Amino acid sequence: MRFIAALVALLFLPWLPARALESVAQESPRARVTLVADHLAIAPGQAFQLGLRIRLAPRWHSYWRHAGDAGAPTEIALTLPEGSAASPIAWPTPQAIPFGPLMSFGYYGEVVLPMRITPPASLRAGEVFSIAAEATWLVCDDVCIPEEGSFRLDLPVAAEAQANPDLAPLFAAAAAALPRPSPWQASVSIQGDALRLRLTGPGLGRESLKEALFIPGQSGVLDHPAPQKLTQGPDWLELTLKRAERPENHAQLEGVFLVTDQGGRRLGYEITAPLLPGAAFLPLWQALIFALLGGVILNLMPCVFPVLAMKAMALARLGGAAHGAVRLEAAAYTAGAVVSFTALAGLLLVLRGAGMALGWGFQFTSPVFVLAIAWLMLAVGLNLSGVFALGGPIGAGGHIAARGGFLGSFATGALAVLVASPCTAPFMAAAIGAALVMPAPATLAVFAALGLGLAAPTLILALAPGLASKLPRPGPWMERLKHIMAWPMYGAALWLVWVLWAQSGSLGVALALAGGLGLGLAAWVLGRAQRDGRRGTQLGAVLGALALVLALPFGLTAAPPPPAATETAESWSPARVEALRAEGKGVLLNVTAAWCITCQVNERIALRRDAVQAAMAARGIVYLKADWTRGDPAIAALLRAHGREGVPLYLFWPPGGGEAVILPEVLTEAMVLRQIGAL
Repeated sequence: MRFIAALVALLFLPWLPARALESVAQESPRARVTLVADHLAIAPGQAFQLGLRIRLAPRWHSYWRHAGDAGAPTEIALTLPEGSAASPIAWPTPQAIPFGPLMSFGYYGEVVLPMRITPPASLRAGEVFSIAAEATWLVCDDVCIPEEGSFRLDLPVAAEAQANPDLAPLFAAAAAALPRPSPWQASVSIQGDALRLRLTGPGLGRESLKEALFIPGQSGVLDHPAPQKLTQGPDWLELTLKRAERPENHAQLEGVFLVTDQGGRRLGYEITAPLLPGAAFLPLWQALIFALLGGVILNLMPCVFPVLAMKAMALARLGGAAHGAVRLEAAAYTAGAVVSFTALAGLLLVLRGAGMALGWGFQFTSPVFVLAIAWLMLAVGLNLSGVFALGGPIGAGGHIAARGGFLGSFATGALAVLVASPCTAPFMAAAIGAALVMPAPATLAVFAALGLGLAAPTLILALAPGLASKLPRPGPWMERLKHIMAWPMYGAALWLVWVLWAQSGSLGVALALAGGLGLGLAAWVLGRAQRDGRRGTQLGAVLGALALVLALPFGLTAAPPPPAATETAESWSPARVEALRAEGKGVLLNVTAAWCITCQVNERIALRRDAVQAAMAARGIVYLKADWTRGDPAIAALLRAHGREGVPLYLFWPPGGGEAVILPEVLTEAMVLRQIGAL
């Protein structure tokens, strides 16, 4: 029976009424509007295109989804058979329509507003799929006139779908007019009453594009009729836009980037980018200065404390050394810091280009990396404790002074960067935020400046090596200092095991302890072999222990458990922030991570204090926490939306409304109390 019904439907298709091709039109002197489909017959469960076709009289226009300063978008309400699904309108790229001091966005001539319809799979051949639509649209010239209409299409159901050859070009043109996904990296910065939209990537230079215009997809962001200043480079483009007089609270800018190429072809691209504070577009020279200062201050941040032991030993070796040796040690340490910072920046750019949501300190979101660094800290501690030696038998005095050299100092600088990268210091946030929206060479230059700043105290010795002569001369006291300096390394290893617990639970701790045992065995065997001069006989045991250590991290590929709940803080979500602000409550948001020592110190000395907690409770301020320990992409987006690439980040929304205030990276109890109005 189904076969006979389908055959009958196909035989009578040529004699179906015209409304199977296009609905009865709603006509006025200004517009002719119909409902159209791209199929003569549809198949069960197979999607097809439906569209509202608007043909406008000369000089009249209709409106895009965001009409601009005046106007209203077309609205369509569909009635479909039960079990059907319909997509929203896919809006074609609009054009800017100026009118006096106003600017609107819409269409002249003819436009099709397509929708994707999916009929139920339960349909049977021979049935009729009926579509009813109620639509309203606004058409304007010197005056604006609202219009409306009711439409109906009856499409036969067949075993196989049959395209509509008469309307296929119409829907092909509608598809070609849709904005394309942007192939470029986009970012936008707030600078006073201006927004600066920057796109980075190939095909943006003057030889490729003749004109560019950004059409916003939301109200309350831009002054629509204001001129848009275009600046172009070899692989980047920047539009300077004027902010709305009363800007609304938007976390991101979205809309259509409309370009005209040198051949006159007009194309639209979808753009979405977080709204960043003004520091994100620092001039390069200013970003370099901020990076240098941030690197210097980074030496004082808690994350760098584990490396101070290695720095102390390096400085101790320089006492009484020749000027050439001092310069070599200092230059090698500086090179290690600069190369490592630059390499991290390059890796971050590559991974971001692959579409990964990453920020500063991203490597510490990997449990395997945290485990490897914990073992490295343990190995360094065992070396400083004299369990084994690098480069020769364990000795004292002159032997210690003889060790070090270029490679040792270079490795110390590299390790300083790896351990320091979870922290951001003052000036660093602005510099990193600016760097990651610059062209790649500028980005690498800013990160190299960070390395120079981190190495600056040691670099001074290279510029003024006479200072090293003021240090105590090498002697037996250095052996005792070396043993003392081992304990900060053990402390760092324990801290990293705690971070691993927050990321991977008891499995991570078990693997860390088992690997630490294997590493300790390897170090002890190596030390015994060095003392006894029997290295070859112990090689098998050392390699076996190291193989065990290297094999263990692969067990961390299993999905880790969620982090444990935190004290009085609620978990962050954008919806929770919006709900609290809608209620008029104040919000203090702590964006943190277990591997960020600065974050943990700030919580201990400021955020968890009884006075701070009591003051927030008394003022109805809700404390939220966003934990980036495991690299949540939503939190990475939150950081970038506020001009940051790493933690910590502290945001405070005052009770009763108002914009978020960004607190400093280093907090005190008095600072927090003053910000929430308790002092």
